[in-house]
Amino acid sequence: MVSTGSTTEASGTTTGAPIFDYAPAPESRAIVDIKPSYGLFIDGEFVDGHGTSFKTINPATEETLAEIAEADEADVDRAVRAARKAFRGWSRMPGRERAKYLYRIARIIQERSRELAVLESIDNGKPIKESRDVDVPIMAAHFFYHAGWADKLEYAGLGSNPQPLGVAAQVIPWNFPLLMLAWKIAPALACGNTVVLKPAETTPLTALLFAEICQQADLPPGVVNFVTGAGGTGQTLVSHPDVDKVAFTGSTAVGKAIARSIAGTPKKATLELGGKAANIVFDDAPIDQAVEGIVSGIFFNQGHVCCAGSRLLLQESIADEAMAKLKRRMSTLRVGDPLDKNTDIGAINSAAQLARIRALAEIGEDEGAERWSPPCELPSSGYWFPPTVFTGVSQAHRIAREEIFGPVLSVLTFRTPAEAVEKANNTPYGLSAGVWTEKGSLILHMADQLRAGVVWANTFNKFDPASPFGGYKESGYGREGGRQGLAGYLKAGI
Repeated sequence: MVSTGSTTEASGTTTGAPIFDYAPAPESRAIVDIKPSYGLFIDGEFVDGHGTSFKTINPATEETLAEIAEADEADVDRAVRAARKAFRGWSRMPGRERAKYLYRIARIIQERSRELAVLESIDNGKPIKESRDVDVPIMAAHFFYHAGWADKLEYAGLGSNPQPLGVAAQVIPWNFPLLMLAWKIAPALACGNTVVLKPAETTPLTALLFAEICQQADLPPGVVNFVTGAGGTGQTLVSHPDVDKVAFTGSTAVGKAIARSIAGTPKKATLELGGKAANIVFDDAPIDQAVEGIVSGIFFNQGHVCCAGSRLLLQESIADEAMAKLKRRMSTLRVGDPLDKNTDIGAINSAAQLARIRALAEIGEDEGAERWSPPCELPSSGYWFPPTVFTGVSQAHRIAREEIFGPVLSVLTFRTPAEAVEKANNTPYGLSAGVWTEKGSLILHMADQLRAGVVWANTFNKFDPASPFGGYKESGYGREGGRQGLAGYLKAGI
């Protein structure tokens, strides 16, 4: 493995931006000057919050990026009232007019893509090539896609005249701040709803930058609002009595708490929660291609992916060959500066998450699994964890049952398709799975048997706005993306 602390040039510009200024540093690395005077975005304006401020940290350096105001109960109420007021006009606006705003937002995202990608990597810790080549393009694609639906909702399968729900309270995680924002805001606006969104407390900056984009697109005030804060702010938002829809992506524990809090109310909910996906490789699979899919499945975004292929199931006859090739491939991964375009694995998002990853990895060793990581000298500052694989794992091991949410892979073996299905489904989660084989009939059989919302065949971690995403069991309910995702933001018409 190559560990790199080197820097490369990654610059961006803003036009009239009140919050973010970019300037090249002497070492040719982009510096983000974040002015902390804007903590909340309510009714089309940046305003001060009334709660205590908190810090957002660059996980690659542990440097404070900004002081962010925490929204208190009064701030959340103000944001919901602004969204309710805006709903009256936004919901009555013809779909073709709403579509124009979404198209405009999508184009601005493309125009400011470099700015968004650099800030996402600085605040989140993910490699710039993932922010630049995956997150931001798919973000724009979601707004383009849902703009196309805005004047065609009668064809969504919910009757001839489906109606918006009202005010949507949306809470997103820290692993894909921009992407999760797009997954939630784009369908909500296309369907005629208004939004109050709370970004994760460790990654609020790109949401505030998106607020600028809303201003640049002349989006009517109050249609999109942002409140920043920690879990208490999110709880206040989802429990607000004037919220009609709750959309949450995050941990299963928090998802259960939200479900309990809105039980007995008319609020609709979409919950996209944790996962422990099985990536299943049969003996006829192209091993080299599968190895690339395995690496992408678990080490993409440092393993901070709810649908990560964190359990690798190898057919016994190819297990040794596959593991040798996987270890050789892992030895070429570069860990280091997220703004270096050659970096494969960036920083862990927070000290708390790093502590959890370390604790579960130690538990894996204590329970008898064999741990392996390529030789790697990690950067001296920041939050880092090397790509790690455990062999000799049984289904009883905690690393095979619990979501680690880091670059840690557990390897199990199987002999028959039936055994693979049994092991893959032996989890409280049901978000995703992968199947690697040259037999189309086996792919279809496995997809039918696997209790997972998404099953990838001979690939992994591929997303498209037209394809619905969501899970079963403790991975949540509801779908985001595609025609099915619109149902979460509409009431069936006549």
